[in-house]
Amino acid sequence: MQQFLQKWGEAAYTSAGFFWMALWAFALGYLISSMIQVFVTEKRMQKTMGQKEGKGVLLGAFFGFISSSCSFSALASAKSLFQKGASFVSSISFLLASTNLVVELGIIISIFLGWQFVVGEYVGGVLLILISWLLIRVIKPTKLIKRARENLKSAEEDEEAEKSDWKESIKREKNWAKVSRQYAMEWKMVWKDVTVGFTIAGIVAAFVPDSFFQTLFINSGNGNTDFSFFEILEHVIVGPVAAFLTFIGSMGNIPLAALLFGKGVSFAGVMAFIFSDLVVFPVLRINAKYYGWKMSLFILFLLFTSLIGTSLMLHYGFSLAGILPDPSQVTISDSKYFELNYTFYLNLAFLALSGFLMWLGFSKFKGMHYMKEMAPKSKLLEQVLKYLALLCYLWLAGGLVVYFFYS
Repeated sequence: MQQFLQKWGEAAYTSAGFFWMALWAFALGYLISSMIQVFVTEKRMQKTMGQKEGKGVLLGAFFGFISSSCSFSALASAKSLFQKGASFVSSISFLLASTNLVVELGIIISIFLGWQFVVGEYVGGVLLILISWLLIRVIKPTKLIKRARENLKSAEEDEEAEKSDWKESIKREKNWAKVSRQYAMEWKMVWKDVTVGFTIAGIVAAFVPDSFFQTLFINSGNGNTDFSFFEILEHVIVGPVAAFLTFIGSMGNIPLAALLFGKGVSFAGVMAFIFSDLVVFPVLRINAKYYGWKMSLFILFLLFTSLIGTSLMLHYGFSLAGILPDPSQVTISDSKYFELNYTFYLNLAFLALSGFLMWLGFSKFKGMHYMKEMAPKSKLLEQVLKYLALLCYLWLAGGLVVYFFYS
């Protein structure tokens, strides 16, 4: 019993420490994302992207880079771009960039995994787009694309931001109130995933033995960094399966990715795990609702094939360059999470900024209505996640009491 209480306390403290480390990065990323989504609309993006395929792919990647990292927001925006006339490949480019190239994801990865994974994330995001583009050009799913467009109702939204130049729009206090509401919406979209993801990371770090990971990922652990091609391929395939089972978004999965790497999983396997937030069942179901099941399954094949190729290319490319990261650089347990350092002061600053934004959007402009389109979530899945998150808070509260008063 004493051993269980000790591990419970360690798990809760580790989860709380993870979130404290990442809090300012979440706030900064979601603030930037909210500003972009208010001042740069989908219609303006589509007009800028134009009809040329190459230009559309490049601009789709750029707009994805500066947009929200939330998968559900990205799915809705990609659908809206496609519905307004953007090419299928440029919509896929936007979708991949908005879930792999965004600023906040890079910051979180740098905190937990180090610079090599940040480089891998951004280079990999570009490779995902290029491989997907190549596959689309080779396969030429013209009929599927035509049917997908027919499944979408042609509806043009009236967007206030289109009526004036963004330079004028950015000066209006009311638009900053919209930014604050979007900022709150970003947190509302991810709080359950982040809570569950960070809690699971702490539990796995404290309770799950290394032998489990050595069984799941062949030849991992024991300081081994020399993998055969088939062992790396197995890691790359199992990584997305593990992500599918956790069904947590990319931001919540980063501490789990750090845990996997610290346990000896190959660089390729960890990158495949991080890239997998668009090949899980909720995303498959949403794409089916938008475009039909045939197109949804094609997108699944497209993204899964791309992430396998990308992860393998990154691993062997980094190996040739001599910059493969060392698993020993990742320490998942750290008793100094809450020191008076730059993280502490950044967190205080962004908590104060968040408080000001909430006052501006929900007190000063409390009668204003602003709602950005989101992809339709499964009510059952959301309820499951909600109750899991609440259970996580009880687990964390109890564990912290044990850690500070009984350990």
